[in-house]
Amino acid sequence: MLNNEKISVRQFRVLVTLFTIGTIAPVAEAKRDAWIAVIFSAGLGLLVIWLLNTIALLFPTMNFVQIIETLFGKWLGKAISLFFLSLPFVYTAEMLYYSGNFLNTHLLPDTPVEVLYILTAIIVVMAVRHGLETFSRTAELLFIAFMILFLLLLFISPQIKFENIQPVLEDGINPLLHPTIQLLALFAFNAVILLMIFPSAVNQPKEAQKSFFIGNLMGISIMLIMTILSILVLDPYQIERRLYPNYAMAKMINIGDFLQRIEAAIATMWIITVYCKTVLYFYATCLGIAQVLNLKDYRPLTLPLGMIIVTFASMLFPNVIEQRYWDSEIGFVFSLVIGGLLPLFMLGVAIFQKKRT
Repeated sequence: MLNNEKISVRQFRVLVTLFTIGTIAPVAEAKRDAWIAVIFSAGLGLLVIWLLNTIALLFPTMNFVQIIETLFGKWLGKAISLFFLSLPFVYTAEMLYYSGNFLNTHLLPDTPVEVLYILTAIIVVMAVRHGLETFSRTAELLFIAFMILFLLLLFISPQIKFENIQPVLEDGINPLLHPTIQLLALFAFNAVILLMIFPSAVNQPKEAQKSFFIGNLMGISIMLIMTILSILVLDPYQIERRLYPNYAMAKMINIGDFLQRIEAAIATMWIITVYCKTVLYFYATCLGIAQVLNLKDYRPLTLPLGMIIVTFASMLFPNVIEQRYWDSEIGFVFSLVIGGLLPLFMLGVAIFQKKRT
């Protein structure tokens, strides 16, 4: 049923962390200084999370679509809600494209990518149909598995070359501005979809406010460590030409000719985070559309929307070059408008209305 599921503060923190880790750092553009872009975006991202926290706690019993309709009225609110829901819809398809392309390139090259889209979509649809509570418990288990695999990265130390990270800021700070904004859009502005869960679906909304910040910082910290390790192991040329540098890094792990080529572990980590992020996007899409249409349950929408998204994902990007162009030139503007400017405008409207009353 709509809006009657509840998760714990810990579960919400895990969801925020996995959502943040599911972001791919733009190491290709920033090269050896990508870790600085991650730090810059983390600082700015906290301001965005503060904005999202503020507007959410003004309406502690509502999700984001309900807040929109409360502030802007029924018909204008529904139009704005549909505009907002275009973000999780598009990014569900994009995450489906990412996962299918990764599996097709590195693990299952002989499998048609459309089959991988369908198989991934089936798992995502099943997760959303089982509900937020069930998925949140699953995410806790997946997070434990992720952290165990993350510890394997410590074995990369023999391949580390500190000269790869030097000189720092060789080309100045200007080349970092675009990657910083791009990364900020992916993990901070897009976190607006978490307001479909927080605070209305969390059993302790005020305590969950801290979890929003803590989960975001945990995710960014893990992303920062993986980015630094990729830079230390791979030279700048490889970083620039690799679409998945963390996976390439894992291939180089070799401890005493015994522990080596653990890229399957890294692939599992990546699949866990992308899967969780895709489910959250798809859940927000289904729940939001159901509320716009005044349905009693979002589950009947999961299958038809899943089929539409599979079709959309197969048409989204003709090739990797188009996908990179979207991420660098269009995607971050799309996220900025919906995940940054829209909440900021809504906060201004909410404050104005409260002063009038």
